[in-house]
Amino acid sequence: MAGFSHGTRRHPRSRGRTWSRTGPDSATLGIVGTICAVAGFFVLGLILGPAAIICGWLAMGRTWSGARPVPALVAVVLGAIDTLLAILWLAGTATPGYGFF
Repeated sequence: MAGFSHGTRRHPRSRGRTWSRTGPDSATLGIVGTICAVAGFFVLGLILGPAAIICGWLAMGRTWSGARPVPALVAVVLGAIDTLLAILWLAGTATPGYGFF
């Protein structure tokens, strides 16, 4: 609809912003991811571990390069450990015997 005096040159789209700023910011996502990772060690590790990884990765800006906020990196690392331990715990309970030992 560029006709009828509704040209696109008058109000060009902002080039500095590619997403909406209405969502949670990276600091909040990093803190939520860290809380999920710590809570995942005690309950629901198979669910809270991947949630912590996702929150931490989104808080880092979906990239591994550049400056990484500390809570986001902690969330990713602890979430990965938490997920791995939950999978090992499930594998240990699925085998005949008493678990790991």
